[in-house]
Amino acid sequence: MCGDGAETACQSEAVDTLQLRPPRHQVSRRAITWWSLLTGLGWFVLLAVATLGWVLWSQRPGAITVGLVVLFVLAVGSTVVVPRWRFRIHRWETTADAVYTASGWLTQEWRVAPMSRIQTVDTQRGPLQRALGISSVTITTASAAGAHRRPGRGRGRRARRAAHGGHPGQPR
Repeated sequence: MCGDGAETACQSEAVDTLQLRPPRHQVSRRAITWWSLLTGLGWFVLLAVATLGWVLWSQRPGAITVGLVVLFVLAVGSTVVVPRWRFRIHRWETTADAVYTASGWLTQEWRVAPMSRIQTVDTQRGPLQRALGISSVTITTASAAGAHRRPGRGRGRRARRAAHGGHPGQPR
């Protein structure tokens, strides 16, 4: 059916055979450094302001000291642990039929974009990314409805519907 000029039917057939599955490739190990630097810079600013308040407070009450210690522990934890956790989860893969991605660290998301629906591929490289030799890639698809999230539905049903290109609101 795909060889007789019925290109739309061929694309639809290819979309029907896609399966939502984990992608094969990890992101670059240098992403850990990038995520750590971004997180660490944010925490540095917050801790600098909190420390300045602690130094200027003449009586230095225990609550401020405890708060500063808690902030420091949270900063170290999120700067050291979270980027490594994200690295273990973030994946990507490009095949002849689709682009597969997995992302998140607390809330995880798997996505599959059929090649027939991809409109643009954009890259972004900020100063830190250029220094590390990495970039961010954004793939835009031809979805008029945009992202649909319907919490509380079973994984199996949602995965089957996504694999067959169905819109969450469409009956099957």
